[in-house]
Amino acid sequence: MTELLTPALAGTAAGLGVAMPMGAMSVLLLQEAMRDRRTAVAAAAGVAAVDLGYAALATALGPWVASHVGPVEAWIRLLAAVALLAIAARGLCGAARATAPAPPAGPGAVAAALPSATAGSRPGLARRRGGVGRAFGRYVGLTAVNPTTALYFAALTTAQAAALDTAAAAGAFVTGVAVASLLWQQALVALGALAGRRIPPAVRTWTFRLGYGLVAVYAVKIAFPLP
Repeated sequence: MTELLTPALAGTAAGLGVAMPMGAMSVLLLQEAMRDRRTAVAAAAGVAAVDLGYAALATALGPWVASHVGPVEAWIRLLAAVALLAIAARGLCGAARATAPAPPAGPGAVAAALPSATAGSRPGLARRRGGVGRAFGRYVGLTAVNPTTALYFAALTTAQAAALDTAAAAGAFVTGVAVASLLWQQALVALGALAGRRIPPAVRTWTFRLGYGLVAVYAVKIAFPLP
């Protein structure tokens, strides 16, 4: 059990690192939650499902890549750390430039972009299920086209291939990623359902700093020992 705790915690940190920075998907989730919490819960699950899929794919391929380039494994870790630091630096620079969130779209624009149940109506069970399914699929598609998530997990798992060389360790890592991402996305849904149509700029900025700061710390950790 102890040998699975380390990869599980690493997966949890990795999941939070990719999920916490508040970008476009986070804003869309908040808007979805303001309209219909049921569809927002499904949408959050869609985002977490993509994180799970990318983490599983990268975990499966990372050890294979590392095993075929053993003599230069330390250099691969260093390159992966540089890639993660670049992602973190770009995110932190964005947080430094952030001033205030964009004004919320009007009801018509939000309805067009994120269709859900019309306010005041009481759709039947079939319609609700259809809306939940569409929300899940829509957010899976929107998240999957973001290359940063794939690159993030590819760099991370390739650099840590030695620690994920067993099926149990890889499963613990991926499970940590999935649980952390899902809990964070669902926390955003709860916040959106409670907070109204905007979140304080300070909250948005600090989620950027915490999330990308975690990525930077993780990058430094995997870089050592240096080649």
